Amino acid sequence: MILDTDGMKPIYIQIAEWMESEILHDNFRQDEKVHSQYKLADMYNINPATAAKGLTKLAEEGILYDKRGIGKFVSHAAKSIILDKRKNQTLKKKINDLITEAGHLEMSEEEVVGLVREAWKGEE
Repeated sequence: MILDTDGMKPIYIQIAEWMESEILHDNFRQDEKVHSQYKLADMYNINPATAAKGLTKLAEEGILYDKRGIGKFVSHAAKSIILDKRKNQTLKKKINDLITEAGHLEMSEEEVVGLVREAWKGEE
């Protein structure tokens, strides 16, 4: 992974998203220990506190769990949490894009909902 240090996305979020991808691609499996904050800091040349913030975010979401004094491990629900999160984010973005485009086309809510219903039913 290449960190975008000039972008708008915080580094700890990029670390968390990278770790999520590693879990989805089975590079880290259930109950497997993940990299420590110090290893991540060394790998990406970042502050260990930044790496720790990314790991803490994943732990707060239930993707990782702590074993006191040993490190963080992949939870049994990690993959389903990540998939649900990504599906939700992807769908919301597409809906927001649709609403924005409909606004540019001066369409009413009813027109957009009607189009969605037709598409859902497979009608043209």
